Amino acid sequence: QVQLVESGGGLVQTGDSLRLSCAASGRTFRNYAMGWFRQAPGKEREFVAADSWSGSRVYYVDSVKDRFTISRDNAKNTGYLQMNSLKPEDTAVYYCAARSGYGIGTTRTDYNYWGQGTQVTVSS
Repeated sequence: QVQLVESGGGLVQTGDSLRLSCAASGRTFRNYAMGWFRQAPGKEREFVAADSWSGSRVYYVDSVKDRFTISRDNAKNTGYLQMNSLKPEDTAVYYCAARSGYGIGTTRTDYNYWGQGTQVTVSS
């Protein structure tokens, strides 16, 4: 059993930065690979970023690869998504997810556990 809670969303302007946090409880976070997804109104939930179970490998969707950074602090059982140079196209509800697998997952069905989501709104 793993519970995930996101925080750090908000309303920002184009070019601003935000850091999303994903606090995990129930199991040792180090043993889980992590992913971030987002869902805009009227659209399907899409993959954003992920790391491996060890955090040694990362993968980003092309639209964010030069702007977002996924990381974790295993001592705090917390994952992070640092978002820089935000654009209006980044506006969405962001979800963190975890899975009891070794490698990177890039689809929704790869993940076992999900947070409740946090809203990120980027104005022009």
